[in-house]
Amino acid sequence: MGDKFSYFKFQNVVNPFGIIFNPISIENIVSRVVNNQKFTEDDIFYHNDSWHCFEVHSELSNPNKEAFLENLNQLLDTIHHQIDTFSHCVITYGTCWVYRYKLSKMIVANCHKVPQIEFDKVILSVDEVQNSIQNTIDLIQKINPNCTFVFTISPVRHIKDGFIENQRSKAHLTTAIHNSQLATRNSEYFPSYEIMMDELRDYRFYAEDMLHPSQTAIDYIWERFAATSISEESYSVMEEVNSIQKALSHRPFNPNSESHNKFLRLLQIKIDKIQHQFPDLSF
Repeated sequence: MGDKFSYFKFQNVVNPFGIIFNPISIENIVSRVVNNQKFTEDDIFYHNDSWHCFEVHSELSNPNKEAFLENLNQLLDTIHHQIDTFSHCVITYGTCWVYRYKLSKMIVANCHKVPQIEFDKVILSVDEVQNSIQNTIDLIQKINPNCTFVFTISPVRHIKDGFIENQRSKAHLTTAIHNSQLATRNSEYFPSYEIMMDELRDYRFYAEDMLHPSQTAIDYIWERFAATSISEESYSVMEEVNSIQKALSHRPFNPNSESHNKFLRLLQIKIDKIQHQFPDLSF
């Protein structure tokens, strides 16, 4: 879905600290960003030839300690200074099952392949999730009181937890989100999980692992999201962006031909025209 926003040139930031699945870890990273609480050596650890942080995804891990801390804090600064410009904040929750590091009692966003014996696995209650959601909203509204929140539940099934456990987890998330919505202004719920489970229940809408949505399912969910959350005025711009994106991906038989050069000139005119109207667009 983040790729869809980028494709249509919406200004967006997607998972700057990597994919984070559980509400507590999302709240923790939002708190760090809002309060501009810098990462220090106490927040990172060395394991399997790289430096890691329990608060972020392993895709950010780095074998160089100084580079790792510098990258984390640069991301922190960037997002901290962008929060007040957000028109919408889309928060996707994946699971209520969490891992608590025994040594620090901290709920981690990622285990980074540290042995499982060093963690306790627990499920968050509905009240714990609801409190975490409200804390996350309150934190962002401290800086941006006009931000609209869009909550959704990931359609990816966490089967490693077990089929029954996955459903129990999704149920806790559903109840907590809807309870929170009753007390929160400027919030919406988008049913991506329900669309996947009910409208796209056939396995042809799943990827090869039979857990993640296929591209067809992603496209369908995006269309449903766009219909409910994107203004009609934006559709003409999206169509123009789509036309340009398709043209940019075109591969000519003869890149040196006059017809292709003419095609490029006309394409550049279209790009210049839309960038004049929307200077933030970049192709």
